[in-house]
Amino acid sequence: MVGRFDAGRVTSDGGVVLLREVAERTGRLRGFARCFVDHRNPELIEHTVEELVGQRVMALACGYEDLNDHDVLRDDALMAVAAGKRDVTGERRKRARDRGHALAGKSTLNRLEGTSSEATAEARYKKIVYNAPAIEELFVQAFLDAHRAEAPEEIILDLDATDDPLHGRQEGRFFHGYYRAYCYLPLYIFCGDFLLCSRLRRADRDGAAGAVEEVERIVRQIRHRWPTVRIALRGDSGFCREALMAWCEANDVDYVFGLARNRRLEEELKEDLELARAEHEVTGQAARRFKDFVYQTRDSWSRARRVVGKAEQLPDKTNPRFVVTSWTPERWAAATLYEKVYCARGDMENRIKEQQLALFADRTSTATMRANQLRLWFSSVAYALMNELRRTALHGTSLARAQCDTIRVRLLKVGGLIKLSVRRFYIALSSVFPLQALFYQALKNIRRAYPLRT
Repeated sequence: MVGRFDAGRVTSDGGVVLLREVAERTGRLRGFARCFVDHRNPELIEHTVEELVGQRVMALACGYEDLNDHDVLRDDALMAVAAGKRDVTGERRKRARDRGHALAGKSTLNRLEGTSSEATAEARYKKIVYNAPAIEELFVQAFLDAHRAEAPEEIILDLDATDDPLHGRQEGRFFHGYYRAYCYLPLYIFCGDFLLCSRLRRADRDGAAGAVEEVERIVRQIRHRWPTVRIALRGDSGFCREALMAWCEANDVDYVFGLARNRRLEEELKEDLELARAEHEVTGQAARRFKDFVYQTRDSWSRARRVVGKAEQLPDKTNPRFVVTSWTPERWAAATLYEKVYCARGDMENRIKEQQLALFADRTSTATMRANQLRLWFSSVAYALMNELRRTALHGTSLARAQCDTIRVRLLKVGGLIKLSVRRFYIALSSVFPLQALFYQALKNIRRAYPLRT
C-alpha cells in the first residue's frame, strides 16, 4: 500500500454545499458581512469582507478551528464556493502573490480579528472594523425571520453563564474560584435552539452581570416585531437577582429562576422533607413533594415573591430545591412548574456544549477581548447556520435532533472530486456515501423552506 496526498482537486467536505444553500437562501452570511466596515481600497483587495467571513464561518462548521488550517484550506475550491467566491481557482487574479489560491490565508483572515475599533483608511494593514451592536441584532433577527409565517404566542428565553478556560495571558483573564481556572465567563441567551446572545465577559464579576442590558435589548427587538408575544426568562440561581426580577416585573416579562437554599427556606420545607423521607422508607424509591409559598429575603429583595420548593428524598440523601417565579399557581401548579418548565432549561446546556466544543467557541486565544469576542461571534454564526440546516433540511429525518458535530461527521464530511469547465463547477461526490438519500432529502427540504423569488 502506497499513500500520498497527490489526488489534486478532491475535497473532504462535499456536504458543505448544503450549508452554502442555507446561507445563500437565508442571506445569513451577507447580513453578517454587512456588520463590518471595510476601509480598504476596493481596487487593491483580493478578498471581499463577505468572502472572508464566509470562509471563516464555513471552515468552523466543517471542523477547522485554527487560522493555520487556512494555509492549506485556501486551495479547496469547494470551500471557496461555500464562502461565496466567484473565482474559485484564483487564476484570473492580477496579483501574483495569491494567484492559484481560491481563498485567503491565515494572515489575511487575522486582520478581521486584529483591527481596532478606531481603525480608518489610514491604517497600514488592518482596516476592517466590526460593528458590535449590528452583530448582536443579527442573531435576534435570524430568530424572528425563522418564525415569519406565524409568530408564537409565548417564548421562553434561557440565560446561562459558563467558563471559557484561558491558557495564556489574554486581556481580561481572571482566576475563577468556582471553576478553579483562569477563564472568561461568557453569557449565553437561547430561545429553544436559537442563539440570541453570546457575550464575552471577564470572570471577575457576578454570573448575571450585564444580563439586564442584554435582556432589555433582546425583548425590545422581539416586541418591535411581535408586540403581543408573551415573554418569560428562565435561569439557574446565578440569575436570581433583584435587578433582573424587578426589571421583568416592570416590563411585563415573566420569569422562573433557581433560588439558592438557606436555613429559612429549608425550614419552610421541613415538614414536606419528613413526609418524603417516610414515603421513601416505605417504597424504597426516591420520593418528592412540592410546596408553594410566599417568601422575601431580609435585605436584597424589594418585595415578597412566589417560591416553589421541592422536597426530595433520594436513596443516599435529601435534596431540597427551590425556584422563584412571577407565574401564578393558576398558570402553573407547583409540580408542573418545577418539573416541566424549570427543569427544561437543561437542554440549553446542550446547546452551549455544541457551540463551545463542536464549533470551537472556546478558541479565545488571541491577545485582546475585542478579538476574542469576534471569534465567539464567528462560532455563533456557524452555530446559527448549522441549527438552520438541522431545523429545515433535516426536519423529519434521522438527524432531526442530532448535534452539530454529528451532522458534520454524517453529512458534511463527504469526499468529492472537483471538476471545472468554462461554464460549470462540477463536484462528483462519493458513490459509496451511505446517506445519499438523506442528502437529497435535505437539499429538497431547504429549497422547499426557502424558495427562490422570481
